[in-house]
Amino acid sequence: MTLFMKSQVPEGRNTPIETSDLHTITGNSIHPPFPEGHEEIVFGMGCFWGVERLFWQQPGVFVTAAGYAGGSTPNPTYKETCTGLTGHTEVVRVVYDPRKVTLDALLQIFWEQHDPTQGNRQGNDIGSQYRSAIFTTADHQLAAAKQSAEAFQQALHRAGKEAITTEIKPLDVFYYAEAYHQQYLDKNPGGYCGLKGTGVTCAIG
Repeated sequence: MTLFMKSQVPEGRNTPIETSDLHTITGNSIHPPFPEGHEEIVFGMGCFWGVERLFWQQPGVFVTAAGYAGGSTPNPTYKETCTGLTGHTEVVRVVYDPRKVTLDALLQIFWEQHDPTQGNRQGNDIGSQYRSAIFTTADHQLAAAKQSAEAFQQALHRAGKEAITTEIKPLDVFYYAEAYHQQYLDKNPGGYCGLKGTGVTCAIG
């Protein structure tokens, strides 16, 4: 993560920024509490618009939400996050039913559907706010994420690709993005989606 002088970091705010509540695809609330037995994990794969659509399409996913995580500015705005000074990356919260979709299946989608080797960028989107990241909410998720990274790294090496730069750590805080970012590509079907994998596939788990 890029380090900045404290005076450069946006102060943020104590109250959450205004966002929406009901998911336009699932009809479920994007806010907790979520149903008993469900789990959540947070993925950063570049611009969150396409990432959110990728995961809301997966059977067993209860709800998704676009937001920011991994930085220091509380309740950041999109404009603040895009400066790269908040330390946050664009992320998607994925709430899923492990009885219907496995964590390994979600991790395989994560690794195969973006390029985890690019550092502070994803394609033409450049900056620490586009870095690859997995933020976990349980010990078993953290262990599985690290194991999946090792497996995918081996597959990348066999394909002559670079080293993984993905940040993997427990989630500190997830901050919701503004309402217009939630399910953006459902509201704007022709909108930008920068997702592009490496072409490498690897069974996870």
